[in-house]
Amino acid sequence: MKPEHETPLKLGVLISGSGTNLGAILSAVEAGRLSASVALVISNRVDAFGLERAAKAGVATKVLPHREFASRELFDQALVSALKEAGVEWVVLAGFMRVVTSVLLDAFPDRVLNVHPALLPSFPGVDAQAQALAYGVKWTGCTVHFVDSGVDTGPVIVQKVVPVLADDDRDTLAKRILVEEHQALVEALQLIAAGRVLVEPGPRRRVRVRP
Repeated sequence: MKPEHETPLKLGVLISGSGTNLGAILSAVEAGRLSASVALVISNRVDAFGLERAAKAGVATKVLPHREFASRELFDQALVSALKEAGVEWVVLAGFMRVVTSVLLDAFPDRVLNVHPALLPSFPGVDAQAQALAYGVKWTGCTVHFVDSGVDTGPVIVQKVVPVLADDDRDTLAKRILVEEHQALVEALQLIAAGRVLVEPGPRRRVRVRP
């Protein structure tokens, strides 16, 4: 039985590829470790394997090819319409390879989450794993954060640390980080469902996690 204060999250998950983070969410929901449901999965690519993961779990899917839209804003308007129609309340960017605009963020204020394969604010943007290797750090990891108008600059909810081994290449490091991404994303969503995540107001907009 879920605690009385726990509010199940109605999620929309945006993907572009294999959907392993989506798979982690679906597995956690099925196992009772995450108080949520996935109402809709949207991909900007018709060949994204994550669509098959969703279909096998009985989750509704939709493909919105971004090249069919004249601007990012028009694409995001289509995203918002589909998400709202499905009753989505929280949006998760799970390997979604598109920069979202204020159209989506304003429709779901402080309700859009992203998982990034680095310990933000270090190594934002594309190919964070390669960035970490090039810089020579001994530790990296992943971050689940709220999305804002910057590039990977939103308030941090959960981070997991991963060592960088001497013989790591980009792929081996990415695989180890991905394992932690799955855990961090489910943990962050469950904290939100339990009412423990508060975005503090002010210029720095930090996240406070209530006990």
